[in-house]
Amino acid sequence: MKTLLFTVSALLIVVGCSSTRKVKEVEHEDIKKDYEVKDASSNFRPAWIEDVDQWSTQEDKDARWRWFAFETEPKVNREIACNLAKANVRTDIAAEITVFIQKSLASSQQGVAAIDANNPKTQPLSDFVSNTLAERVQSLIHGAAVNKTYWEKRDFQKKMGAKKDHVGFTCAVLVRMDAAQLKAAVEKAAEEVVNKAEDPETKENVKKALENVDEDFVKARRGEV
Repeated sequence: MKTLLFTVSALLIVVGCSSTRKVKEVEHEDIKKDYEVKDASSNFRPAWIEDVDQWSTQEDKDARWRWFAFETEPKVNREIACNLAKANVRTDIAAEITVFIQKSLASSQQGVAAIDANNPKTQPLSDFVSNTLAERVQSLIHGAAVNKTYWEKRDFQKKMGAKKDHVGFTCAVLVRMDAAQLKAAVEKAAEEVVNKAEDPETKENVKKALENVDEDFVKARRGEV
């Protein structure tokens, strides 16, 4: 493992056999950090941590896969950080799907929320989405696998703005999931919500709001909607 001596770098650009130039990793000069990176699993912080969808596009990844990236908060040691990152993969994907469904239900083409937490008729459904859906979605996540791992040892310093001097380890994971399985998981999550609506009018509104949620979820992650 090589100890990193971090200096601010410009764009690292890789030139292939063709004239196509791809931006790989970037260190930002204008960001003030409250720590120094003392060690890491790679000499460069991977681009997939910051923008996994842009990374997958640049890398021409197989369209069969959908990619996710997650990074932990600093932990007391590397093993804890990386074990936590790997253990929380399904939880994090489920949370991302749930948040998107919540946003979809909070808006419509007419600008009216499909469910309203202040409406007694829709409050139980709102509570289900907020408190239970993420847990239910976790059981629908299949085939999510860790593809890459990256960790950093950070020396936080009060003189740099940290609350106290301490060392912490962060760990990031790159996860891939079969696109068809992800689509099915989002579809089933939407079905769970629709089936929970007891009032016929509410059920119809929810159904319309989540009509294309599986496709919209993928588009949103790509920045297309």
